[in-house]
Amino acid sequence: VQLQASGGGLVQAGGSLRLSCAASGRTFRRYAMGWFRQAPGKEREFVAAISWSGGNTYYADSVKGRFTISRNNAKDTVCLQMNSLKPEDTAVYYCGARYDYIGRNYYTTVGEYAYWGQGTQVTVSS
Repeated sequence: VQLQASGGGLVQAGGSLRLSCAASGRTFRRYAMGWFRQAPGKEREFVAAISWSGGNTYYADSVKGRFTISRNNAKDTVCLQMNSLKPEDTAVYYCGARYDYIGRNYYTTVGEYAYWGQGTQVTVSS
């Protein structure tokens, strides 16, 4: 599956952005999806994940209550709505995909994902 992330940009602290990840090439609805981010000099870290059924989601503690992950299997997209952004949210954001046999599963580590998008830069100014 090929992934294309978009929607990043420059925003002031307290603002909002909506990231999108468009998938193509395979049956999207069978893939669990996730968002990760990587700041300069740091490892890629988990942000949010969603099962392929969309019924289960999971968030990193640092974004819980501010970010929302969702998916539209009819349009082969997964989105990350980011509200109340903070300067520490500044990073390149990546979407990942992993084929899943059971619709309820989500995944929270980099190594569990087989496919990655190219990343989109999010910069939050103070």
